[in-house]
Amino acid sequence: MKSTVAEIRERFDNDVERFANLETGQQSTIDATVSLELITEAAKNIVPTATHLLDIGCGAGNYSLKMLSKLPGLHCTLADLSQPMLNKAFERVSVQTTGGVQTHHGDIRELSLPQNGFDIILAGAVLHHLRDDEDWQTTFSKLYSLLKPGGCLMISDLVTQDDQRLDDYIWNEYGNYLESLGGKEYRQKVLDYIAKEDSPRSVTYQLNLMKEVGFSTTEILHKNLCFAAFGGIK
Repeated sequence: MKSTVAEIRERFDNDVERFANLETGQQSTIDATVSLELITEAAKNIVPTATHLLDIGCGAGNYSLKMLSKLPGLHCTLADLSQPMLNKAFERVSVQTTGGVQTHHGDIRELSLPQNGFDIILAGAVLHHLRDDEDWQTTFSKLYSLLKPGGCLMISDLVTQDDQRLDDYIWNEYGNYLESLGGKEYRQKVLDYIAKEDSPRSVTYQLNLMKEVGFSTTEILHKNLCFAAFGGIK
């Protein structure tokens, strides 16, 4: 059985400080800083006059802070399951922008947010928590509806491969990477955690879904083993 929303919330409630630091919070994520730079730089180039940012699964605010370093003064809407994470994100983001900062505590699938209200939506290491195809479909449709015309959804996330042979190979290589960081026990701990909590989909699956729900353009920015940075423009 996969983790429930309540179980995911509890885990993040208890790990705020680690996730507030990219080096410690995303140690197991390959090229985390590269992907963070790419999706925010891409968003800046797609919507250089952006005024409103939505950061879903914002965690401690790392993605919003990086976006603000490129487009200062954005009005930031932060959404997360974890109230302690939201508190930390608000604390950090509010001192870095002259724009407003709003927080929404809850599941992005259930939150009420303004249609056509955002120039940029950032989804950093969050969509892999979606479950079945219907869940993915309805969530991508909702994110599309929240964007202004010409706005962009930029994603950095854990992904799978469509071909099972390649998926087995890639995950074994990722396991070797984890083992190089912390040994066999660390490798097994992370892989067990992913098997319990996450339900990632391939980049191809997500790009096709973006097209299906209405995005006019999709782009792949970066991929390394089972991590990728990509997005779509409304």
